[in-house]
Amino acid sequence: MTSTVDSARSASDVADTLGAVIDEVIRPQATSVDREGIFPRAGVDALAAAGLLGLASSPEVGGGGHGLRPVAEVVERLAAECGSTAMVVLMHYAATAVIEAHGPREVRAAIATGGHLTTLAFSEYGSRSHFWSPTGTATATADGSVRLDARKSWVTSAGEATSYVWSSLPLSSGAGPMTLWLVPADSAGLTVTGSFDGLGLRGNGSRPMTADGLRVPSTAMMAADGAGLDTALGAVLPWFLVLNAAFCLGLADSAVAEAGRHLTATTLTHTGAALRDAPVTRRDLARLLIRTHALRAFLGDTLTALETGRDDAMLRVLQVKALAGETVAEVTDGAMQLCGGSAFRKELGLERRFRDSRAARVMAPTTDALYDFVGRVATGLPLLDEANR
Repeated sequence: MTSTVDSARSASDVADTLGAVIDEVIRPQATSVDREGIFPRAGVDALAAAGLLGLASSPEVGGGGHGLRPVAEVVERLAAECGSTAMVVLMHYAATAVIEAHGPREVRAAIATGGHLTTLAFSEYGSRSHFWSPTGTATATADGSVRLDARKSWVTSAGEATSYVWSSLPLSSGAGPMTLWLVPADSAGLTVTGSFDGLGLRGNGSRPMTADGLRVPSTAMMAADGAGLDTALGAVLPWFLVLNAAFCLGLADSAVAEAGRHLTATTLTHTGAALRDAPVTRRDLARLLIRTHALRAFLGDTLTALETGRDDAMLRVLQVKALAGETVAEVTDGAMQLCGGSAFRKELGLERRFRDSRAARVMAPTTDALYDFVGRVATGLPLLDEANR
């Protein structure tokens, strides 16, 4: 995978390039990716060749140098067509944020030029969605390397990524709650230990992985020992939560558009009226449209808060995924109801978007966890109890 695109790109060039990849590869493969539960390798490779996987990488290593807003637009447009591809790319961008801040130059350059797909490996069997409380261990060895042992419960692009941003307990007792490592995919002792036959996002390769005596050099540590939670909260969380909201927006917007097309094109033979001619139907579609536009406005405000350094930026970041997860669930459910039995047919595409949308509520940090975080911030409490830091 190598990029053929100059890193200095305008927003319109990015949009045009993405549109071509969507038209030629992403959209045509979306149904089969979902039906067969296969990793969208053709789409990911096409995005890499177009220079889009390096969009958030620094120009000094050959990347696009774009910030969170244009990256969010990429995820939104991908989600509207193929949720599985969008989730793979979302996780790649979130992991790239850490690698850009703390990773080696050669890996940063490989990501920038499209030759390296990365992802996050945080969730574990022992702590589930509480990613801030890893149970996997890191142990210094006599030869100066570090041994990693863990059972990761969900890793997007498992067995497909080139590297994993990996969390563990710290090397040193008392150093902090978490340490982050850059683990190459070809590391001995790293295995994919299960399959994924899910309700939605069926092609995102989200499978369990095990590290059993996996060895990495001490230089694989990203940031200081024990500083992984601060890095996750500061470097990963804004990208992960905002891009999740963009993902939800893409699903919701495409579901409303599809419902509108169906209501316009479908007529009742015995009356000659289109489904849209019923006032109650128009009212219900309007409600879905307004909910979707409200999410778009809130996401835009969150991005502005981050870009301008507003005091409420972190609060907005915590709020936006919670709002997005609930919005996309309600909007896709409403679209299914509006379109009736036709929505259950796979060719309309609504039932796939409905299934893909269910993941947002339970993807860590879950909606319930985010509600707690928002309540803590609103009442002056720390984001996490001291025992978790």
